Amino acid sequence: MAGSTDFESFEKMEAFIRDVFIKAGVPPEDAAICAEVLIESDKRGIDSHGIGRLKPIYLDRIKEGTQNPVTKFEVVRDHLATAVVDGHNGMGQVVGKKAMQMAIDKAKQYGLGMVVARNSTHYGIAGYYVTMASGAGMIGITGTNARPSIAPTFGVENMLGTNPLTVGMPSDEDFPFVLDAATSVSQRGKIEHYDRINKTMPEGWVINQDGSTETDPAKALTGLTKGTSALAPLGGLGEDGAGYKGYGFATVVEILSAALQQGHFLKALSGFDAEGKKIPMHLGHFFIAIDISAFVELDKFKKTTGDILRELRASTKAPGQERIYTAGEKEYLAWLTRKETGVPLNDSLIKTLKGLKEEYKLDSYEF
Repeated sequence: MAGSTDFESFEKMEAFIRDVFIKAGVPPEDAAICAEVLIESDKRGIDSHGIGRLKPIYLDRIKEGTQNPVTKFEVVRDHLATAVVDGHNGMGQVVGKKAMQMAIDKAKQYGLGMVVARNSTHYGIAGYYVTMASGAGMIGITGTNARPSIAPTFGVENMLGTNPLTVGMPSDEDFPFVLDAATSVSQRGKIEHYDRINKTMPEGWVINQDGSTETDPAKALTGLTKGTSALAPLGGLGEDGAGYKGYGFATVVEILSAALQQGHFLKALSGFDAEGKKIPMHLGHFFIAIDISAFVELDKFKKTTGDILRELRASTKAPGQERIYTAGEKEYLAWLTRKETGVPLNDSLIKTLKGLKEEYKLDSYEF
């Protein structure tokens, strides 16, 4: 990281996030949910979706009036193992946690549960919700659409969101299998992180309308906002790196986040109206919980899953490589380190936190 780095405990930072949200008008119970989701990202070493997004993603949107601090969670349709909910542009973390809990409860009764949400907002790391399911002895699946960022294969216009397709499964190890990844090569949050630490991006992440690739994170963020740049789909530009696969999976997530719940999609998620005025994004999500015990004893499933992961890690390594990882392992290792050191805060982030402390008159916190 550029500049110095300080560290603060999980407990302090979670409390600060919660208190800031409360000052911004989020009810205490909902503020606690939002803080829990955000700090979970920092705990796992996913710095692109944690404290660094407190101001630009959530607080600024509440101030702009494009996101409601009080979440009205409405069940529009409830039928046995399925449900449709409307978040009325409230806090995405609140919508996400309540919707996944509904899916889990339904899976306990029917073996499977699926809940889809419309008119929601950014819900943080998708991995949070699938670990709710894995912690309950279930397989969890979730996805969300987002403001247009990804260009279709052979295109340069940002059409699809980064649209993560996320899966979590329990194992007999100390951590679950969690695949939480955008369907783009990278995503906006990581570019924001590169911008904060003044680091050049790799080539091939962002494409400009003239077909050139952008490596300056500040220019990339401006281009993504204006629609003059787009993210490459997972696999990269064109077909040589199988970018059409990432494009296809992003489209799957877009459909499941809009068609079942009759929500907004593609350019309608830009956050701007025809006159360029900022408006709510009306995001959609889907949540699936699968009760493992409806198929097989949970311990047997965990053992088989663990055996698969261990055999993968024990397989022959490429020359010069010391270790093979499985999904969720690096995040677990980050947690082991950070539970001792705390959350790393660079100079830019500390400046932002100090500003929030003053703005919301939270004098009991020191940074």
